[in-house]
Amino acid sequence: MPLNKPISSFAGQRVWIIGASSGIGAACAEAFIEEGAQIAISARRTELLNDIKSKYPNSSIEVQACDVSDPASIQTCYDTLIQRWGEIDLVLFVSGIYTPLRAEQFTLVKAKPIMDVNVMGPMATVATVLPKMLERGHGGIGIVSSVAGYSGLPKALAYGPSKAAMINFCETLFYDLQPKNINVYMINPGFVETPATAKNDFYMPGLISSAHAAQEILQGIKRGEFDIHFPKGFTRFLKFLRILPYPLYFYLVRKFVKI
Repeated sequence: MPLNKPISSFAGQRVWIIGASSGIGAACAEAFIEEGAQIAISARRTELLNDIKSKYPNSSIEVQACDVSDPASIQTCYDTLIQRWGEIDLVLFVSGIYTPLRAEQFTLVKAKPIMDVNVMGPMATVATVLPKMLERGHGGIGIVSSVAGYSGLPKALAYGPSKAAMINFCETLFYDLQPKNINVYMINPGFVETPATAKNDFYMPGLISSAHAAQEILQGIKRGEFDIHFPKGFTRFLKFLRILPYPLYFYLVRKFVKI
């Protein structure tokens, strides 16, 4: 049974998508536009956001520059949207940095930007939007994390911990906000064709398109799911791995993850 309240239609709903310039975020923007939602799209690269807007000349689309590593930038963007819309019904945080890292390449210089965007970015966004949602007693927050946060995986020495933090954050946020009538969506994709995964030089099982991922997210939110994960064959296998004893877990990871 769904843990959030299902949503029958997004027609007229005010949706703010952060990290919409490419990949899953851009595909989500198009999916919600086609659902009839009133959309705001944010990222640092506004030229890519304007490309999306130009595809839908008859839709209501706000383009807002936003640097998620800067809380002041998030606040400025939010204040502008509130002035124009009055309220936001759903905030979908999709921004993220992925840099493949193993122990031999690990440095704080490489790790810090990943943590700033993947952890502090969504936390700063939630801190910005939550007071008004609590005041209204209505709204939704979706955070795109990753199955890389389920357990330790090769080449994810900073990325994996950042996503594990967001899984824990969403779980705790849901516990606090469900009684307040605010929906929380924990979104954990597997491998998706994006500029980030293009960096990988290994086989990616269950690889899906960004458009497919966007539909999984949209439909999961409409169904009221808290734990939105896909593709199911791959994500369920990873969920199974994390409950195994460590000797068996590490054996299977080394056997099946050819990295």
